[in-house]
Amino acid sequence: MTIELLDVRVNHQGRALVDVPRLTLEPGQAVTIVGESGSGKSLLAHALMGSLPRSLQVQGDIRFGADRSCLADVGARRKLWGHRLALLPQEPVLALDPTMRIDQQVAEGHPRFLHGRRGRLDALEQASERLAGLGLHNVHNTYPHTLSGGMAQRVAFAAATIGGAQVLITDEPSKGLDPVARDSLARLLSQHVEHGGALLTITHDLDLARALGGELLVMQQANIVEHGPAEQVLTAPAHPWTQRLLAAEPNQWVPSWRGAGASSADATPLIEARGLSKAYGGLPLFSGLDLEITPGERLALTGPSGSGKTTLGGILLKLVHPDAGEVIHHPDLADGRVQKLYQDPTVAFPARTPIRAGLRDVTRRHRVDPERVNMLMDRLRLDPSLLDRRPGEISGGELQRIAIIRAMLLNPRVIFADEPTSRLDLLTQQETMDCLMNQVSEQDAALVLVTHDIGLAAAVTDRNLSLDNADPVSMAPARVD
Repeated sequence: MTIELLDVRVNHQGRALVDVPRLTLEPGQAVTIVGESGSGKSLLAHALMGSLPRSLQVQGDIRFGADRSCLADVGARRKLWGHRLALLPQEPVLALDPTMRIDQQVAEGHPRFLHGRRGRLDALEQASERLAGLGLHNVHNTYPHTLSGGMAQRVAFAAATIGGAQVLITDEPSKGLDPVARDSLARLLSQHVEHGGALLTITHDLDLARALGGELLVMQQANIVEHGPAEQVLTAPAHPWTQRLLAAEPNQWVPSWRGAGASSADATPLIEARGLSKAYGGLPLFSGLDLEITPGERLALTGPSGSGKTTLGGILLKLVHPDAGEVIHHPDLADGRVQKLYQDPTVAFPARTPIRAGLRDVTRRHRVDPERVNMLMDRLRLDPSLLDRRPGEISGGELQRIAIIRAMLLNPRVIFADEPTSRLDLLTQQETMDCLMNQVSEQDAALVLVTHDIGLAAAVTDRNLSLDNADPVSMAPARVD
């Protein structure tokens, strides 16, 4: 069954956030949308799903085969959720119930889950099989808080697809996944298409877009500026913005801050870790790890999803207790001088509070010049009107950049950045990292970067600590000149 969106327009206080004349999804077809952060990609997907925030107004029509209805009629599509329409959300952690075990959350989307004891057991069995097929053999009896960001994404994927929906909408599905897991996910999404389903994917990951093939749409400032077969657009882009997007790979960066914050071997460590060990569920993540972080340090933590990168960062920040070993902080790290940028920034912002009010509290409490907020907003190409919205009313990429602004307001000595650009297109990633690294260099701060992107690690950091199940701890230069 063909699905068409016609004359789609999403507005906020009179401003057009999406303006798309037509979007068509055919059975057995993959459609991928790429573009700058905040261009309206996710809003277009939510307009199709019928899950836009109430503060946004939507106009236009949707056609399911011969049936046509208004996009503003959310109820007409809500009854299709699960068995006709399914959404894999951008924030999987928020989509999972923290009080339910993983297998139960996946199973409840199965059509037989409510059909008596036998149906429930069948659904649980199917849920376990789907989790195992995603490399999650040992998580079915655990809770969401034990998962890494990448693992949570795969659990959300299993929950979204178990109902057999014909149309699957995926919003940044490869965020938080290492390259091996991303390729596995691409194969799963492709299987949905091969079995006759329609797939709409929102992504900043051009490698995922290449793997999915099909049609590619490029969005900028609420509009589709280029479209065509994925291979054609990604190899011979016609629009200037698409050309700039493809030219913004990290291995081509020549930034002014590279090497500016090189640490000294004689410097007193800001963080010193001795003999750290940590295991989850009886599986060791790392053991006997010694590590020092000095002023100006640029350290990358890399490795597969679930290898312990975020856990190690939590231990270094004294947010997580190690099974063995100790962490010593220099006195300079008191009073908010160590800051964390979360992989999912929505968990770090109060959902009901306008962003401006939250930043105002920070500037007052720490006696920061409020004008620094405006300066950093301008550097990151963020519209000041975003500050008057709540966190759920802006894109993930915009919120991630605002999280960087909030952290830098406190002049930190150590920044722990957990996948800080995972929601950003390549151009915005380059601009955002340039702003972050200039601030880090100006303040002679240390940076600990968690990333699956080896190219980004090489462009930004000087050392790479790899956490790998096959090689639990290895240290190497991040960049080979």
